[in-house]
Amino acid sequence: MNSLSSNGRFLSHNQDLVNSSHDIRGEIFGFIAKNPGIRYRELIRLAGISNGVLTYHLGMLEKFGEIRVERMSNKRVTRYFTVNIPKEDSDIISCFRSKVIRNIVFFVINNDLCTFTEIVDHIGKAPSTVSWHVKKLREAGILRIIHGNDRLLYAITSNTVINRILLEYQETFTDRVIDNYADMIEKL
Repeated sequence: MNSLSSNGRFLSHNQDLVNSSHDIRGEIFGFIAKNPGIRYRELIRLAGISNGVLTYHLGMLEKFGEIRVERMSNKRVTRYFTVNIPKEDSDIISCFRSKVIRNIVFFVINNDLCTFTEIVDHIGKAPSTVSWHVKKLREAGILRIIHGNDRLLYAITSNTVINRILLEYQETFTDRVIDNYADMIEKL
């Protein structure tokens, strides 16, 4: 079966498949570029394609060095980034894809040198949940602990880096809190 291309030439069925594969791959790449740190299930939903087709095209994008795939240590979470995003940024972006983590970061930014109890009270989650998220923030180099006289205090490691990433990738985080924070930073 042949079809007519835009320039008047006839294309074979195989050429149509190749062209549509590049279109799908380009669309997937576009989703990753617009949403750095996106997860597999989000890509399936956005692209509207089957699991097998997505797996194939992600493999090709990775093979040709167009995307970087980051598999977390527990191998249960995989995130996708374009190769132009530095690894240091992608670690922070991965954390910020969680609303709870963003809320913790904003609280610590606004209440420098706060205690774990203050964070738990503000977030409204179980201490074990907050502890898990704080551990992730420490591993990513976002949060640091300062040993006070009788308690541990939490602070952001580098406000400059966090501010830059929040401004540069603000479209990635669709939460209104990010937009409000970005507006506040721009006014400074």
